[in-house]
Amino acid sequence: MLDASLSVDSVIERLLAVKQARPGTCVQIVDKEAVALIAGAEEVVLRQPVLLQLQAPLQIVGDIHGQYYDLLRLLDFRGLPPDARYLFLGDYVDRGPNGLECMFLLMALKIKHPDQIWLLRGNHECAAINRIYGFYDECKRRYSVKLWKQFQELFNALPLAAIVENKIFCIHGGLSPDMDTPEDLSRVKRPIDVPDTGLLCDTLWSDPDKDIVGWAENDRGVSYTFGTDVVAQFLEKNALDLIVRAHQV
Repeated sequence: MLDASLSVDSVIERLLAVKQARPGTCVQIVDKEAVALIAGAEEVVLRQPVLLQLQAPLQIVGDIHGQYYDLLRLLDFRGLPPDARYLFLGDYVDRGPNGLECMFLLMALKIKHPDQIWLLRGNHECAAINRIYGFYDECKRRYSVKLWKQFQELFNALPLAAIVENKIFCIHGGLSPDMDTPEDLSRVKRPIDVPDTGLLCDTLWSDPDKDIVGWAENDRGVSYTFGTDVVAQFLEKNALDLIVRAHQV
């Protein structure tokens, strides 16, 4: 249950107030608010399925990677919920300087508008990855290791994919040899950490490769690459028109 002391509107107002500030400027949300945002967002995403069924129109957004001021410009362009609806494909943290601001705003919007904004899981929403690529250090420097661990609980609860208008399959990484249909993802029970192999790992890590047929080892050292034949077969079998993914910039 959402902490009654948390003013989501106040959090959103403070986070939006830095639009004209120098990129990299931090917004200090107090510890108690940060903890309440994580818990509230986790509660909301766990009430919704791991495979989302969504309707158009909506904006589909790829990797953000801590670029908070790019996120603000994007939201400025199309408008905030409920005036616009958004599906984010994951990788909110690491690399960029403001992963915390990105998460604070997206969590607050998810709590306030649960059916207007959706947050899929990316491969960086995993403790083993964001421990190394910046988010751990950001949390430790500005808050605590404990808060970083609480974020992992939310990340372990995020949905994995969405189907828009029964025709567009949206996912962070890509397909898996263990996935015949999108509904196979419904077998994943959350909260769950990301294993080294298998269906969940592949959905976050795999990549297309136009130069191969079938499946091949991925140069990332994790999961697979898949050819256009695999995509065509998956689309035809599941009466889908398109796969929309992020993961590669």
